[in-house]
Amino acid sequence: MIEDTIQRQVRRAVITVALLNVAYFGFEFVVALRIGSVSLFADSIDFLEDASVNFLIAIALQWSALRRARVGMGLAGILLIPAIATLWVAVHKFVVPLPPAALPLSLTGLGALAVNFSCALLLARVRSHAGSLTRAAFLSARNDAFANIAIVIAGVVTAGTLSVWPDLLVGLGIAGLNADAAREVWQAARAEHLSATH
Repeated sequence: MIEDTIQRQVRRAVITVALLNVAYFGFEFVVALRIGSVSLFADSIDFLEDASVNFLIAIALQWSALRRARVGMGLAGILLIPAIATLWVAVHKFVVPLPPAALPLSLTGLGALAVNFSCALLLARVRSHAGSLTRAAFLSARNDAFANIAIVIAGVVTAGTLSVWPDLLVGLGIAGLNADAAREVWQAARAEHLSATH
């Protein structure tokens, strides 16, 4: 009975987080394309990835520990997708080094921070349940909140310098955060997998 209640709480949290991520992905992606921002592009793709991860977690909650561990290992691979997409966009930015519009960059970053901070709070309450799955979701939301602070700062620095570098460096930093989160989730899921098979 207690376990069913916990599963309902986890499911409610991850579905809410998934819906918030889908909603903000669309907005941030459009802004990123309009102002030519690498960091907003990276963050918008990350919102889409987070939505996918959380919907998958909601589905996998009732699976066995072994199956959940395998999903966790798969999620580690999914967490790398935004990093790869960002590197691709960054290469194009090197070719055409135009800075993004500073005010929309900072304002969109503030909106993303509000969404990710809310998601991190929701997931912090359930991160110890469902093993590496909820850990993946929490780490992703937490890292995204830090990235959003950097985006806001990049917007302020861009306004003062009219340089492409603040946005580009933050975008590459977001890619690095995603790669590190993927490593952490892989390690946790691998340990769960070994535990479930012995």
